[in-house]
Amino acid sequence: MSIRIDSAPRVAASSNSQWCIDMGPKRIRACGTPRRAGAGTVRPMQLQGKHILLGMSGGIACYKVAELVRLLGKAGATVQVVMSEGAEAFITPVTMQALSNHRVVTSQWDALEPNNMAHINLSRQADLMLIAPASADMIAKLAQGRADEVLSLTALARPIERCPLLIAPAMNREMWAHPATQRNLAQVQADGARVLGVGTGDQACGEVGDGRMLEAAELLDEVIAHFQPKLLAGKSLLITAGPTFEPIDPVRGITNLSSGKMGFAIARAAAEAGAKVTLVAGPVHLPTPRHVRRIDVQTARQMFDAVMPEVAAHDVFVATAAVADWRPIHASAHKIKKDVSREGKGANATFELTENPDILAAVGHLPSAPLCIGFAAESEKLAEHARAKLVRKKAALIVGNIGPATFGRDDNALLLVDAEGEREIPHNDKLSLARELVREIAKKLQ
Repeated sequence: MSIRIDSAPRVAASSNSQWCIDMGPKRIRACGTPRRAGAGTVRPMQLQGKHILLGMSGGIACYKVAELVRLLGKAGATVQVVMSEGAEAFITPVTMQALSNHRVVTSQWDALEPNNMAHINLSRQADLMLIAPASADMIAKLAQGRADEVLSLTALARPIERCPLLIAPAMNREMWAHPATQRNLAQVQADGARVLGVGTGDQACGEVGDGRMLEAAELLDEVIAHFQPKLLAGKSLLITAGPTFEPIDPVRGITNLSSGKMGFAIARAAAEAGAKVTLVAGPVHLPTPRHVRRIDVQTARQMFDAVMPEVAAHDVFVATAAVADWRPIHASAHKIKKDVSREGKGANATFELTENPDILAAVGHLPSAPLCIGFAAESEKLAEHARAKLVRKKAALIVGNIGPATFGRDDNALLLVDAEGEREIPHNDKLSLARELVREIAKKLQ
């Protein structure tokens, strides 16, 4: 196949200066043109009705917790703060009360409680207890079962079957690496708590390394993930996401309008559901979901080469990526220059295209193929094209959507097509759609 770029009307300019090469029914976008910004959507209050008991021990990371309380509230949760004496040295109870809209408990001798037993009452009302920051000293207390102040006392008194404990450590890198701390962390995990891990980077002491408390947004995601059903526990998913980029020369290429948002949402939803997730991503600028292993690629061939060795180790393959069907046979070593002497007189550049490997079909036709889920981004006849793709690529499910209506957006509507029939998933934000798709995958694995 060959294609020509010229100054004739076949190259159409759009209102945002985007130009496209028309190739049959497909529109291939040139690299570097502006993408349509997705319309912002308000996500549902994902913690609506949840009561979070937030414990704070001493540490400079207390300043991050102020933002965390605000984010938890915006997500619909009610937050009750309990502060150790050490935490009060870094941030005031007045600040935390203003942000949480609840009085802050700072002492086990709180006379405002009718029975003077705040450590009992608070945990009976909570759906989850989160200690952030959790200092090395607080972790040691939890490991030893000590209860000499209000925070450790509340953690020990909570009903562990109804009020799980999440711990967000925060300390100097040497304290984090010390065998005693690691031993204490192992013990609190053995006792049923979940340690959320730490970040790496600059520390308040001026050193650099592990031990930073996770950022407020990361802790919010961890809390939200905690309440998601673990429908894929023990399963592993391999997911592709985003566009591919097929170079024409060192500065131009053939790609498409896919933002990768749906694939990244599925990766997050699968990890929330307890799965081990590997994400093969084309050229997108999206943060990696927590607990997801990411492999970055550029071209369709690179994506194919990344996927095929991984397939055998996964139970499910989800082909969300909008892989370019074609690539230039030969990419120019240097930028293709316009012939200025013929500008406006039919100046053109011609190059030949060859077909890229079909990743979903290659996986679907393996003798021991995993459960295969494909995506069909169409501009018309969605159900018809999706069903043809289902059969042709030996997939268990094809997820159809109208590509021009969703590329770059934060919301979408989906059509699920399988051997039994078709089912629509109504318009929603992409993370909610991804969680619905996870439920569908879990059913098919059963």
